[in-house]
Amino acid sequence: MDDTTIVLNAAEARLLGCLIEKEATTPETYPLTVNAAQAAANQKTARDPVMALDAGAVNHALRQLEQKGLAKQVFSSRAERYEHRAAAFFGVPQQQVALLGLLALRGAQTVHELLARAERLCRFNDAEDVRHHLDRLMQREAALVVQIPRGPGQREDRYAHLLSGPVDVAAIAARAPSSPAGEPANAELEARVAALEAEVAALREQVERVLAERTPG
Repeated sequence: MDDTTIVLNAAEARLLGCLIEKEATTPETYPLTVNAAQAAANQKTARDPVMALDAGAVNHALRQLEQKGLAKQVFSSRAERYEHRAAAFFGVPQQQVALLGLLALRGAQTVHELLARAERLCRFNDAEDVRHHLDRLMQREAALVVQIPRGPGQREDRYAHLLSGPVDVAAIAARAPSSPAGEPANAELEARVAALEAEVAALREQVERVLAERTPG
């Protein structure tokens, strides 16, 4: 499918972000089952906005991503699983896949927020490296990212994804950031909490896998 025609709804964008994130943070349970994808989509931390998707909505969103060429269904341990195809679909390197994933999960963010939060997904040299890859995503024929000028009291421009179509730049610029920019302590705490949530999800997935393998039939 031509990426100029791709438009994701909120659930599809969230699930794509989850698949991108979990490929890097919990490779032992990736590709994700529907249950694992639901847990990832509904996390209370590292998500903006927080969602409460039921299993049916998650399953539908994953199937829609598959139909659009952004996900692929695979089978393992008698459970259907999904992996993303963002790199191949958009023809972008891992750094840009990671940025799209973060923007899909957490909304508009500054370069420094993206740099701090990308650490568990992909290594960037510095803020300029992040800015370079954002520029590449904006300069495509069908741009995947847009720059949001800083609003009153804000110190940095922010960036938002265009996977769900055009965004209201003025409205986002006027909206307060989800967390203050330039606070590494907050970023470190977020990373620790996210890592713990990922570990719990991975353990739950492993238990479910063992139980499934032991269940006759």
